Amino acid sequence: MLRREYYPGIDTTMSTQSFEAQVPFSAPSERPLSENDSMCVELQLLLAREFGTEFALFSGETGELSWAPKDIPIEDWSLAGELSREIVRRGASDFIQEDEPFIVLAIPFYDEWDQPMVAVHPFVTRPVSSGEDLSTQSRILGLNLEKAAVWACKQKPIPAERLQQTSRLIAEKLKMCRRVRELESENADVSLHLASTYEEISLLYRLTQNLKLSRSDEELGRIALQWLQETLPADGLAIQLLPPPQSAKANHAVREKPIFLTQGRCPVDGEAFTRLTEQLQPAKFSRPVVLNRRITQESNWKFPEIREMIVTAMQEGDNVFGYLAAFNHHTGAEFGTVEGSLISSISAILGIHCGNIELYRQQAELLTGVVRALTSAIDAKDRYTHGHSDRVARIAVRLAEELGCDEATKNNIYLSGLLHDIGKIGIDDHILRKPGKLSEQEYAHIKHHVSIGHRILRDLGKLESVLPVILHHHESWDGEGYPHQLSRLSIPFEARIVAVADAFDAMSSDRPYRQGMADDKIDQIMHGGSDKQWDPDVVNAFFRARDDIRRIIIEEKSEFVPEAVIAPPT
Repeated sequence: MLRREYYPGIDTTMSTQSFEAQVPFSAPSERPLSENDSMCVELQLLLAREFGTEFALFSGETGELSWAPKDIPIEDWSLAGELSREIVRRGASDFIQEDEPFIVLAIPFYDEWDQPMVAVHPFVTRPVSSGEDLSTQSRILGLNLEKAAVWACKQKPIPAERLQQTSRLIAEKLKMCRRVRELESENADVSLHLASTYEEISLLYRLTQNLKLSRSDEELGRIALQWLQETLPADGLAIQLLPPPQSAKANHAVREKPIFLTQGRCPVDGEAFTRLTEQLQPAKFSRPVVLNRRITQESNWKFPEIREMIVTAMQEGDNVFGYLAAFNHHTGAEFGTVEGSLISSISAILGIHCGNIELYRQQAELLTGVVRALTSAIDAKDRYTHGHSDRVARIAVRLAEELGCDEATKNNIYLSGLLHDIGKIGIDDHILRKPGKLSEQEYAHIKHHVSIGHRILRDLGKLESVLPVILHHHESWDGEGYPHQLSRLSIPFEARIVAVADAFDAMSSDRPYRQGMADDKIDQIMHGGSDKQWDPDVVNAFFRARDDIRRIIIEEKSEFVPEAVIAPPT
């Protein structure tokens, strides 16, 4: 098998077969040289190219012999091993033993695992004759006398100066190569970090684009899980949404039980997840709770199907709205800071969104209370019109449905119907309750209720959308209404709908001065007023929905203001 160009710019093409499985004698070898020791193999190729021979390898930390070629006649490597550690400490190649004509060269380097190693080999510095006495040198260097003589005669002499110069160049080259490897590793780490950061930023950006109050926490949670599955190396993901903090009396529907959302292969159900979060209590920590196998393999771990896990609380301030978790790494590796950071960021966004929804719900509760108080104030002014505002609101919504209005328009029409007569709070009681026909002065006074209502509510930003209806629901299609004598399409659309609902309920209800009109009489008036007093399209919608509207009239007033009163904006 051939190995090529591990070191940049050096042609090291050479067979590696001669370097495999050559551990001599009984010398211990912590990691026998093989093709997996790519740094050691490539170093041997480089040294073979420069010196024409194979070097022994030592651990730079322990001095233990790791590998040695068979043809080196050294029997005792202990001294060379001890001196190798000094070579590593100095970080430069040098001679560790000298006894002319023998010299032992040591070159430091780092292996594939970045552990310090030393390459060692004896050389002869001059020609050696076959009968020359080498006993003293052999004993000092730990050489086998018979083998040393034969070996020395075969070696090509290399002057010490050349050995030192070449070894230093090789050592510098090795340092450069190590630095290249470090830079390549750093570059790979940076690239990986940039890729993961890009994915995280992309995911966070997409998620923030969906932060709308009209999108429920459950909807956003499902979106987050789907997108997280594309980015996070986890087998399963889960979100548990907790019931929000509740006021003493809620007028809007609120979650009463936890909701458990999953994506991928989630190893636990909702009940088990609840027990898990109760045990870990992630809301107490400012960082995600990361569990890996050193914890999940303990005997007291009660969730054996969970090998690795990240869980964090979705909270805003002191309010905990739920938990986000990732289970079991794809490859069986451990979850680390990258995954934990992403989970933490997503959890923070979801927590803020849940907090905004809860804050909006509380504001809706407050506004609902205000609307209820105002409608109650209207009812308190005149017992004969008790329930009128509620009926007008529901009739107007039914007309809006018939006309194909969207949800936002129907919500605003309902709220407008509830408050359309709020200005009657400023009308004299004796006029409101007068049993007989009103005088011209009294009628002129009562017409001020639309402008009074407009002034009452104009400073409430949340009720701004109802102002056109309150001010103009008594305008007439032919321009003979009040307060501004608007006509036809210049009258706000929602005001035209409430005008028909208001007129119908007024005609069908009992008053101090008369009984409610019969259906035939009302129908006759409605037909006669179409295209004169009222928008003909709205009147036609009234007759199409006539049966439903009759049922609304006979129903009792609703106990609470419906949730549609305060719908989140789209």
